[in-house]
Amino acid sequence: MTPAPGTGPGPGTGPGTGTRRVRVLVADDQEDVRAGFRLILDAQPDMTVVGEAADGARAVELARHLRPDVVLADIRMPVMDGLEVTRRLAAETRVVVVTTFDLDEYVHAALREGACGFLLKRSGPALLTEAVRAAVAGDTLISPQVTVRLLRDVIRPAPPQPAEPLTARELEIARLVAYGHTNAGIAAELTISPGTVKTHLAHIQGKVGAANRVGIAAWAWSSGLVT
Repeated sequence: MTPAPGTGPGPGTGPGTGTRRVRVLVADDQEDVRAGFRLILDAQPDMTVVGEAADGARAVELARHLRPDVVLADIRMPVMDGLEVTRRLAAETRVVVVTTFDLDEYVHAALREGACGFLLKRSGPALLTEAVRAAVAGDTLISPQVTVRLLRDVIRPAPPQPAEPLTARELEIARLVAYGHTNAGIAAELTISPGTVKTHLAHIQGKVGAANRVGIAAWAWSSGLVT
């Protein structure tokens, strides 16, 4: 089931605020899951579901047509799985993987392919909406139940040496990212601005070859920067 774009209380605006709503595409082969996610997200004053897809190929097609801010993608879907969806879309939109399996090897691969976070389906409404907001803000939210295990397991082999050494401040920030801090949390911890944090993160990504902050965290765990 795919609703027509543009339905609801005006495209991209919140009720009475004039602010732009976060546009979300939900991709899951289970209709009840899609309906549940839509109910939760449409109830938020700053979000709107612009489309639904029951398989991965349709998700990619809709994402390129509707240009959502965030795609919520199940790992296991017919025609094209969530890993391939992530690979095709991560460069152009933010993808949050949602899965039933906390240690699924496909989730690990999705993070390597550029997913900006993932949730367990049992995580609940609060984490679902926070994951969408985090993705839009350039942060990453991972279900707390599996954060440490995932980051330890994302990259088993020793990582390659950075293209150039990280500065002391960059090492501090990479360590905090590995422990799950948001940009705002890092800024508060180090008494710097969120904009400065983003600049440092961009430098770290370039040096360690990470696609996003999840890749930075994985590098920090596998390099021994954090234990």
